[in-house]
Amino acid sequence: MSIYLDNAATTPLSAEVLAAMLPYMKVHYGNPSSIHMIGRKARTAVERARRSIADCLQASVGEIFFTSGGTESNNLALKGAVRDLGVRHIITSELEHHCVLHTVEMLEKAYGVKKYFVSQSEKGHLDLTSLEQLLQDLSNKDGQVLVSLMHGNNEIGNLLDLDAVSIMCQNYGALFHTDTVQTFGFYPIDVQKTKVHFLTGSGHKLHGPKGVGFLYINDEINIQPNMLGGSQERNMRAGTENVYGIVGLAKAATLAHEQIVENEAYISDLKHYLMEELQQMIPDVQFNGDPSGRSTCKVLNVAFPANKESELLLLHLDIAGICASGGSACSSGVDVGSHVINALQLDNNSINIRFSFSKYNTKEELNILLEKLKTILKINTLDTKTI
Repeated sequence: MSIYLDNAATTPLSAEVLAAMLPYMKVHYGNPSSIHMIGRKARTAVERARRSIADCLQASVGEIFFTSGGTESNNLALKGAVRDLGVRHIITSELEHHCVLHTVEMLEKAYGVKKYFVSQSEKGHLDLTSLEQLLQDLSNKDGQVLVSLMHGNNEIGNLLDLDAVSIMCQNYGALFHTDTVQTFGFYPIDVQKTKVHFLTGSGHKLHGPKGVGFLYINDEINIQPNMLGGSQERNMRAGTENVYGIVGLAKAATLAHEQIVENEAYISDLKHYLMEELQQMIPDVQFNGDPSGRSTCKVLNVAFPANKESELLLLHLDIAGICASGGSACSSGVDVGSHVINALQLDNNSINIRFSFSKYNTKEELNILLEKLKTILKINTLDTKTI
């Protein structure tokens, strides 16, 4: 039996979400664009789901567009901002997800957009003074400015102060796009209080299905679709809607927001328990990012001292039935190291493992992990706490 500690990559589908989806696989299987009864039932489910997502963000239903996930949503926002809103300058960071960084690179080549990186501390926090200086410098240049910064980093877990960035963007007339794939459903976000122009989320990060997500677009702006065809999603995304995926996303989001306080407290307790136990067991262990500071409850990125025992640690954990990660799942199979860790200029000789948690994990599982680590790393198994 495996112990799953890679919830930043994806999460197990909850039983409640599956139960909500099944009727739209078996019974209400109609095309939402069809005008007959079965089609209308599917359309009603999609619009009810849209209302649920909007309620989670305090948005209006007309600001929510369903997509295939975070990558598509981020692409749609960034490309639309450049193509349709006159964006010529994009401020981002070296710590963003590749679906943002690679899209910005493409926009540089295709549209001549200029990119600028906010500097960051050794712990991975973005320097908001650096951001304000960039905004101030660009306020005198031609072309709209877009700030694209993620709310919660998927590799080290650091949290961005959305309110502070939002206020800065308003002060300098910049557009603001934020990727909340790792935080939607785990931290309250109110777009009535925190103004953003684009916000993205994904179902499979909060115990919903894969292959479905959403893009929030502030109703003050308008962009054109990336895909052409039918008039689905109010002409924003052509193609028959993924009805049961959308239903599952909405159910997962609703459950997550109903349990947001208790889930954060429970998952944070797991994270800090593992941190404390690792520090006692391995005196030289370090943690990437700022796990004791402004950080998500979900992610703990551990820097194990490099030696012959830890060299193949991730592989040995896998053999032992422990599912963890060396970084973003989207970089799997590409042996170039973590771009986030590299950007922080940390000790490249350490063995960096990302453990990420969910409400379904337990301390008993973490104790098994700790015992496996003792064996793999050949640590004296004598319980030092009893000495």
